[in-house]
Amino acid sequence: MSQTKIVVTDYIEDDLDWEVEEMAKREIDFEYHQLKLAPEEELVEVIRDCDVVIVNMAPMPESVISQLEKCKLIIRHGIGYDNVDTEACTKHNIRLSNVPDYCAQEVAEQAVALIFACTRRLFESRRILEESSASGIWDFSTLGDIHRMSDQTLGIIGAGRIGSRVFRMTENIFGRRMICDPYMDDRRIAALGVHERHSLEDVLGEADVVTIHTPLNDETRYMIDEPQLKMMKDSAFLVNSARGAIVNTEALTKAVREGWIAGAGIDVYETEPPPADMELFDLPTATLSSHLGWCSVEAGWDIREKIMQDVDLFLAGEPPRFTVNEEVEEKLGGAAYREV
Repeated sequence: MSQTKIVVTDYIEDDLDWEVEEMAKREIDFEYHQLKLAPEEELVEVIRDCDVVIVNMAPMPESVISQLEKCKLIIRHGIGYDNVDTEACTKHNIRLSNVPDYCAQEVAEQAVALIFACTRRLFESRRILEESSASGIWDFSTLGDIHRMSDQTLGIIGAGRIGSRVFRMTENIFGRRMICDPYMDDRRIAALGVHERHSLEDVLGEADVVTIHTPLNDETRYMIDEPQLKMMKDSAFLVNSARGAIVNTEALTKAVREGWIAGAGIDVYETEPPPADMELFDLPTATLSSHLGWCSVEAGWDIREKIMQDVDLFLAGEPPRFTVNEEVEEKLGGAAYREV
């Protein structure tokens, strides 16, 4: 049997010394590169003959996947997988796996941090502090309204691993919490103690803060656009720590600039990093962070170890812990989902 070849297309870790050591223990032919922005032909040349591809943000469209000669598994380093053509993977009998049980706590914490930053107007407060310090006189005349959060309503769009955590974390913070998730089953409803589900329109119209926790797919792309933003209260905030393209940036910018909503807390962007001339940078009620919802020392090691578990399962001839394209599992005879 030929030696298994595994290639990392791009990575965010400082180094992959641990991976090199672990792959060597398993006698794997292992390579790693930084090809996130590389031309397609360069990416194909590197991964063409590998058995497993581990990808962070490098684009993996049909034109790349179709040229893989013997690949059986693509592991997406993260939760989302919108940079990988799922249908192409299925067409070419390649399992696509992700790590949905990674950094859920961290992203929930980032969302809650943005909620607090918006509602308590922390960034506006810093500006006022500097201006008042320069003048020697406190001047709060330009500070937007701050409301007691226990009298406010939080709307959560998407109640999966992350949205559910946000729901639990805000139990004693908001007076009312609304959930919009048409795919939430009875088991999760019971576990969360949710009394009712709400439509997107209801959440947008009634919530004082709306936080987004859905994947990016054809159904959710630009789910929040001009019509949806106009449904929101002019005193409400929109928080997005999920995927940038769930919200139309142009429409959001207009909504914040023209006061359709009170402001926004954003950790993710349609283009990453966002362009330097992005107008949201100049809007004082736009609270922006640098897509760090995933970030913690613990999560960083968690995902590396979970990916290595998928490598071990592959070497044992078993499906990964989580398979995105269940159709391939049906064709290959594996289990589409492995609870761990």
